[in-house]
Amino acid sequence: MADDATALHDVLVDAFTRVDDAVASLTDDADPAVLTHRIDADANTIAWLIWHSARVVDDHITGLSGRDQVWPQWRDRFDLPFDDWATGYGQSSDEVAAVPGDGATLAGYFHAVHSATLDYVRGVDADEIERVVDNNWDPPVTAGVRLVSVVNDITLHLGQAQFIAGVAHRAATSG
Repeated sequence: MADDATALHDVLVDAFTRVDDAVASLTDDADPAVLTHRIDADANTIAWLIWHSARVVDDHITGLSGRDQVWPQWRDRFDLPFDDWATGYGQSSDEVAAVPGDGATLAGYFHAVHSATLDYVRGVDADEIERVVDNNWDPPVTAGVRLVSVVNDITLHLGQAQFIAGVAHRAATSG
């Protein structure tokens, strides 16, 4: 039987890898029109949901690990018209629409973030899980709570992206 640290690593690696696999399924050979499809005039696009999810993971995991974000190596490829360090929170409909539907770039950035995430989670132990990382909440947020929050956030966003993909594919085949 695995020791507690190994079991913890296995669960974290599995959770983040499932999300990375979901991104691959959304971006592999994806039509840019599908990646930028909006189910209404102000809805998020698949491209924005993937970009935002990657930005959140990049920001939050590097906040835990103390390492540098992957984003500076990728931001020029996205050529986005908003703040270089934006993560997507509170963005306008126009800003959502500005994220390009380039599946290879979206997947490349997400996979690079995933690799950096695995580097961090493989070193997580019980002390790290219990380490308080934000005293602005009651109770204070621990690294473990932050990890669960990140997995929850990106899972919800990628579920939305998969729903949009289904709607876009049905619209394309029924017209």
